[in-house]
Order: sequence, then C-alpha cells, then structure tokens
Amino acid sequence: MARTRYIFLAISVLIFSALACNALLPPPKPEGTPTQIIEPIFTQSQDGLPLTEANVPRVPVEEAKVAFESGAAIIVDVRSKDSHAASHIPGALSIPLEEFEANPIGLELDKAQWIITYCT
Repeated sequence: MARTRYIFLAISVLIFSALACNALLPPPKPEGTPTQIIEPIFTQSQDGLPLTEANVPRVPVEEAKVAFESGAAIIVDVRSKDSHAASHIPGALSIPLEEFEANPIGLELDKAQWIITYCT
C-alpha cells in the first residue's frame, strides 16, 4: 500500500512539473501572418500632391513589396532612363523625375493604385 502511494505521489509530481514547465514556455508565434498594407497619411496640396519633400511618406521595403505583389501598388523608378536600363526592380515603370516634376497630374498612371517611387 505504501509503495502504491509512493508511485502515485511520484507520478503526480511529474505531471505537475510538466504542466508547470509548459506554462512557462512562450506562446508560439503565428506563422504566415500577412503584412497589412497601410497607406500613410500626409499633408497634401489642393491637387493631392505633397507640399514638400518632407511630406512625402517613406515606405518600408517589405510593405512596398507586398503592396506591389498584391496589385495594390505601382512601383515607379524615377532615375534616368540609363540607370533604369542598367538595373531596376522587376516590373517597375521608368518615369524619370523630370517628367514627374514637369506634369505629375498628367502622368498616365492608374491613380486608384498606390504609386510608390524610388530613386536608388
């Protein structure tokens, strides 16, 4: 009888120890969580363009990549045509900065999409 009680007590201690160790483990991180696309809010002029270069929002690379791959964004390379020809992000449109500055409203871009420009 004493031996049975000892075995029961040992098993109880083992189970309690295992439960306590599991409670101390950090919770598992969710895998495959999609990146949420949040378009930045910034100060605009009446025509919808940023007032200064400081008002142009910066987009993290990961967020730009997800937006582009999902079709929510257009990537535009504003470097020179030669720089674009040498190397560029696959799928990026080439519209040199001079064209943007000359007539930003008149560019043939889908204004319903998020337009992300890059220059380096």
